[in-house]
Amino acid sequence: MTPHQNSPDVVRDLLHTPATWAVVGLGDNPDRTAYSVSSWLHHELGMKLVPVHPSGATVHGAQGYPSLADIPDGTVVQVVDCFVNSDRVGAVVDEAIAQRERLGIEALWLQLGVVDEDAAARAQAAGLSVVMDTCPKIEYPRVQPGDGAGAVTG
Repeated sequence: MTPHQNSPDVVRDLLHTPATWAVVGLGDNPDRTAYSVSSWLHHELGMKLVPVHPSGATVHGAQGYPSLADIPDGTVVQVVDCFVNSDRVGAVVDEAIAQRERLGIEALWLQLGVVDEDAAARAQAAGLSVVMDTCPKIEYPRVQPGDGAGAVTG
């Protein structure tokens, strides 16, 4: 299997297109990276958030849900952002594939340190864009709309 390579165009589009991001692993603990990165996505980039965490906590003013399957019908989630360990992300990817049609999921973002080549391949085979092993806050300064060039690898 060829290792996954992040597309600079996909990264740029995801970070510069207003969307709703389901952030898997986002609870109400402000000491967690998911909390600060999702706050940045919401406040700096204007993304709408849907927290996904077993607690179902409301975070950044957004109602949370225990799983992607629990997000109500009619909710459109373009991006599923995964703040879970690499050994658990495959199950999240499979759930995103299963919920793709119902929620309108277009892309998966596996955060820095989250790597599962097989899961990325399954997602791409299902028609989803995948960004893996990087953080939006790291990539944002590297990709600007219309620049056509990006130093995104992964």
